[in-house]
Amino acid sequence: MGEGKMKTLTVTNCKSITERIVKLDTQRIEPNIHQPRKTFEDAGLFSLADSIHRHGILQPLSVRKKENGNYELVAGERRLRAARLLKMPAVPCIIIDADEKTSAVMAIVENIQRKELNYFEEAIAIKALKELYDMTQEQIAQSLSVSQSYVGNKLRLLKLSEEEREEIEGAELTERHCRALIRINDIKMRHEVLKHITRYSLNVASTEEYVEKLLENKTDIRRTKPKELKDIRIFYNSIDKAVEAVRRFGIDVESKREEKDNYTEILLKIPKSS
Repeated sequence: MGEGKMKTLTVTNCKSITERIVKLDTQRIEPNIHQPRKTFEDAGLFSLADSIHRHGILQPLSVRKKENGNYELVAGERRLRAARLLKMPAVPCIIIDADEKTSAVMAIVENIQRKELNYFEEAIAIKALKELYDMTQEQIAQSLSVSQSYVGNKLRLLKLSEEEREEIEGAELTERHCRALIRINDIKMRHEVLKHITRYSLNVASTEEYVEKLLENKTDIRRTKPKELKDIRIFYNSIDKAVEAVRRFGIDVESKREEKDNYTEILLKIPKSS
């Protein structure tokens, strides 16, 4: 088991940490219970595994020694998973002399720097630092090298329920969509607005405008059509022209359009050929 040179790494607001590079059995490396990232795409892992197969692990994993003799992963979850896909018996690691709090902070820092967390995962990780280690928003901001407002904005996202978060992730909405939604305190109203956003695929600007009008009591949530549909007449005209073209070929097409509360119903009746 070879060791590299000793070096020192300093984490903001944490103690100085001594590192040493060693080869460790992959089966002795345990997952970090504070790992903020919860989803890993198979395609990305297979691509990383292919790269490791060809070039090896270029950046060692970071681990810390546990009392049971095993090691807890601090940073490098994807590299470890890819190595296990390749059935590698051992991987290069940096052993860090760090406590649990420092380990948790470093795991979050790595994921934030690599932009590997979605905004909800990041918010949950920051909340864990706040609650598990009694850290203030200012201390968290210093540890993560971000602004205090950045921390506050992330924590406010957790005002949304788990059900709302799942729907938001399923619709692939952005963080700015979420910031607009959390302005609505009434849970039932917020849920209706979320359904409206996803139904009409509202972009951020339209969502913000919609919520603003709603909060100013200028909008009836049941009847409002999104701004994007203001040129729907182009679509209607296209249908009318298509119907006219078919009629010119002697086919008697019946076209009917009816306005409903939340949608327009278009009915086309085309006779079957005898």
